[in-house]
Amino acid sequence: MSKLSPPTVKHHVNLQLWWLTALLITSNVALFLWQISTGMDASRPSIQDALAWGADYAPLSFLVEPFRLLSSMFFHFGLIHLMLNMWALYLFGNIAEQMFGRVYFLSLYILAGLMGSLLSGFLDLQNSLSMLQNAALNAEQLPKVGAGASGAVMGLGAALTVISLLPVMKAQRFLLDKKTLMLVMGINLFIGWMTAGINNAAHIGGMLMGAVLGGAWYLSVRFNKPVLAWFGLGLGIVLCGALYSYCLLLLEVVAPLWQELLAAMRQQFNF
Repeated sequence: MSKLSPPTVKHHVNLQLWWLTALLITSNVALFLWQISTGMDASRPSIQDALAWGADYAPLSFLVEPFRLLSSMFFHFGLIHLMLNMWALYLFGNIAEQMFGRVYFLSLYILAGLMGSLLSGFLDLQNSLSMLQNAALNAEQLPKVGAGASGAVMGLGAALTVISLLPVMKAQRFLLDKKTLMLVMGINLFIGWMTAGINNAAHIGGMLMGAVLGGAWYLSVRFNKPVLAWFGLGLGIVLCGALYSYCLLLLEVVAPLWQELLAAMRQQFNF
């Protein structure tokens, strides 16, 4: 009796279906390699390097350079930080891009990352207000330098999680495993709460934005009204604008303190 080998199944990754996700991953990796080539420590970048490459520091971002609220999405604190975020971006992004379409996917990614930065800055403002009211500086409440794509990535994960909890639609391209998604999101939040140095505000801000936009997309498909998806994006923009404007109102009170912090930071790290 002769033995026959099973047929070979040729499988390849079709980047045409999620090339925008691949481009985002490539951009982050390329930037990291560029940063290393300039002398940055690959495992533990310095505060000076982080600020030089666009990381978010609330006094700097709100007083002088608001672009950091977005540019901070493309800087990572070391190789492990980068790898974890890029792996999560691949897992969520290749599904989200195909499900939502590239325009909505990219808009969700950016708005979630922006909301993460804004919520982080808002909490920094609240902490600074608390210190002024108590007339005592608390090192734990001082603004921290933050960066990474985790807010945007958590936004993608939250959007998929919301859709997984709702009834499956005929036009839905993927069947989403709600238990797995909820477990992954829960683990990320738990690790964030239990690990020092992780910006939970950015994670939660990204998740809230992702949940809103995921729900808007679901309704647009459910009722065959594409305008609902565009309304969702408009709402996301309004929410970011409203939170930013409110932060600027709070900034009037804490501006003198933050200017001192910024001057000290510039003197210490020479940027």
